[in-house]
Amino acid sequence: MSNPSRRRILTTGALGAAGMVATAIASPSQTIAQTSSTSEPAIANPNGKFQNKVVLITGATSGIGEATARAFAQEGAKVFFCGRRENLGQTVERAIKNAGGEATYMQADVRQAEQVKAFVDACVAQYGRLDIAFNNAGIDYPPHAIADTPIAEFDDLMNTNARGVFLGMKYEIPYMLAAGGGAIINMASIGGYRAFPNIVGYGASKAAVIHMTKAAAQEYGALRVNAILPGAISTAMLDRVKRDWQVTEEQLIQPYPSKRVGQPEEVAAMVLWLASEDASYVSGGQFSVDGGGLG
Repeated sequence: MSNPSRRRILTTGALGAAGMVATAIASPSQTIAQTSSTSEPAIANPNGKFQNKVVLITGATSGIGEATARAFAQEGAKVFFCGRRENLGQTVERAIKNAGGEATYMQADVRQAEQVKAFVDACVAQYGRLDIAFNNAGIDYPPHAIADTPIAEFDDLMNTNARGVFLGMKYEIPYMLAAGGGAIINMASIGGYRAFPNIVGYGASKAAVIHMTKAAAQEYGALRVNAILPGAISTAMLDRVKRDWQVTEEQLIQPYPSKRVGQPEEVAAMVLWLASEDASYVSGGQFSVDGGGLG
């Protein structure tokens, strides 16, 4: 293969893989540990835009999930979040509370239906209702062509990224309908909107999220259901993407008109807007956060 062809495949493929850095649960194959942010959140405003709103977030122990949990708490929301890594979950909960916010961590695995149901039920039991849900948890694996993709990895991607979102909505929606409304934001990816080589399981799982989001918006008009499609976001996962695809950050960002990676807080800002009354007539949409319309 010629060097230009190889570079094209690597760069294009890495672009698709860059969408995977949106996920917040570490892959079982991950060797680079993700850690929660060491920076302290801004002081919470109890009279903020989401005063007394109850927000549920899956996969909020690091990355975009953590940034979003902090942002909601800063705006006065009561945040109930999960993740598989108990030590990081407790760290995030403590940081939010130290800044004057309200947050509760519960360990849960979105692949397990009984754990997802227990998580949603516990949120409502503690805070009395559910106003907003951000189904964010997800995983990735190193790249493989279709014929070389291990079946177990494909199944794990679908079970976590797609089925996990389905389970979240399945148990969140009845509580929201009983309360007369609510907002759901699902984590998709530019890799679910565009096909990229060597990430068939990841791309298929995120495409399923987009489809489920649109279906839910059509089925439940009393709710607002939207998906976000991040591109390359500066989380610990980005290091693994660069390693697995053997590209530098400079190569990775070349297809992006903005010529930079995004920040978790920039994705969190989109989630908060979609959850707010400013987006009161927005449902069934897919919103790219990728610095240039690649999604």
